[in-house]
Amino acid sequence: MSERRAFGVHAILIASSLAMVAPFAWQIITSLKTLSSATQVPPSLLPEGRWDNYAKVFELLPFGHQFLNTVLMAAGRVTGQVLFCSMAAYAFARLRFPGKNVLFAVFLSVLMVPPQLFVIPQYQIMSSLGWLNSLQAIIVPGLFSAFGVFLLRQFFLALPRELEEAARLDGAGPVRIYWSIMLPLARPGLVALAVLTLLWAWNDLFWPLVVNTDPEKMTLSAGLSALQGQYQTDYPILMAGSLIASLPVIAVFVFLQRQFIQGIAHTGSKG
Repeated sequence: MSERRAFGVHAILIASSLAMVAPFAWQIITSLKTLSSATQVPPSLLPEGRWDNYAKVFELLPFGHQFLNTVLMAAGRVTGQVLFCSMAAYAFARLRFPGKNVLFAVFLSVLMVPPQLFVIPQYQIMSSLGWLNSLQAIIVPGLFSAFGVFLLRQFFLALPRELEEAARLDGAGPVRIYWSIMLPLARPGLVALAVLTLLWAWNDLFWPLVVNTDPEKMTLSAGLSALQGQYQTDYPILMAGSLIASLPVIAVFVFLQRQFIQGIAHTGSKG
């Protein structure tokens, strides 16, 4: 690669990095301002050291309850997705049964349906079960997804069949092969699905707002939306709360980014 071309590539990468970091930097700067300085025109690029905005978040919201609700919801959805989607994906990738391809096509067709169409039926189900304003209402609908099945199926297809055949010769059944051999080998794919599910669950706003109206039963995304007023919004406090809420997800992604990238890279290698 010539020096001019290398310089151009690095310049594009640096510009892209700055474009991605800029919103987070603006969020931090705004969280340290007063409301008047945050809304002034032209905007100020310097923070004012208003650390009390972070304390006000805990005063205006039941932040501890909402944080715990968000953690429990995310943990429940991630566990369900990893378990149920991996079982379905293994069946579609490795087992032979009548109508497998047709059934898998039906699964994939769900991806083309807008999720808003499921809101009313799911709400009626939650209401009939008496689960409104409860953790079950925000966890159960997210325990399974067609995308998770597709993602892990592609990963299972890339694994060598020799290992499965050797296990069958040793007398292992489908359940033992899935649990003891295939599942450990699919760890990068499971991590990728877990991270994607965590991001989706942590940022989910619409469904928790629909089924939960009690502030102590809400998640962080729904609780932070309550800081937006009809006529005026205290943007520094909103930015402070959003920054606190995003830190756990950023930490998880930084810790698991290597396995996540490996799982995504291996997903489409076969199938």
